[in-house]
Amino acid sequence: MQKIHKPWIKLKENIDDEDYKVINELQDRCLQTDQIALKLELDYKVGVRGDSSKGVQDINEYLYFDGELLIGYIGICSFGGPLEVNGMVHPEYRCQGVFTKLFELVIAEWRRRSSGSLLLLSDRNSESGQQFIATTGAQYKHSEYEMYLKKDVPVTTTDQLTGIVFRKAANADAKEIARQNAIYFNDEEEVNADDMPLPEVEEKRGMTSYLVEKEGVIIGKVNLQLTSKLGAIFGLGVLPEHRRKGYGRALLLLAIKKLKEANAQEIMLQVASENSNALDLYKSCGFEETSTMDYFELRS
Repeated sequence: MQKIHKPWIKLKENIDDEDYKVINELQDRCLQTDQIALKLELDYKVGVRGDSSKGVQDINEYLYFDGELLIGYIGICSFGGPLEVNGMVHPEYRCQGVFTKLFELVIAEWRRRSSGSLLLLSDRNSESGQQFIATTGAQYKHSEYEMYLKKDVPVTTTDQLTGIVFRKAANADAKEIARQNAIYFNDEEEVNADDMPLPEVEEKRGMTSYLVEKEGVIIGKVNLQLTSKLGAIFGLGVLPEHRRKGYGRALLLLAIKKLKEANAQEIMLQVASENSNALDLYKSCGFEETSTMDYFELRS
């Protein structure tokens, strides 16, 4: 264990390119040592640029340094629902209260915002992460599988895809996207469309929302993200009245096709562990589980 000699903490609303670099380096070190998954959303976050004229509105980034070396990090993510928290500590600087101190600051910020529940994330195989969350009193809420495309995509017929188009969502579609999210993800907390990130703003950060239409009628939605060489599929869903017609498979295959056309060398997605229908669909299209992320909820 390395003793901390020159501790200091940097608090920020958004990360910049330099922050991204040092956080990513710490993440690589932790992943190599622990062989677990983290959900820090760094590629998404680095695209966020706040309005500096308004000053700092919220603190989302918590960086703990020893001199010039980043030894701890916690980040807050907000996608229109409960705040999500995930973080890490340098393997050689653990058991010295680094994560505890950062978490205290996160809790203070959460209470300041009065923003409903707080979700704490931990890879199921992270013994230290699971143990820390147990000390907070947070209650288990749900789990998500992270899945990567490992096999060849099934051959599709023209009939399966005929008439299905992806329409890039505009800001005017925010309420429709919020409505569909409420249907697909059955969140107990009602999400106001006004609190949702606007599609055109999200696109500038690398996350593109699509409404999926069949002969001019909206049948579902999907979000696609391309960062470096990794393509990601989020929030895919088909409206209840259009299910059991093969549209889910068609949406997924079209999403894969679009990411491959954008030169994604790997493709991943996340799915709730209890969503057996979606899990079976993804497996049948060549995806395999690589990790399980557990979500625990703190309520104010």
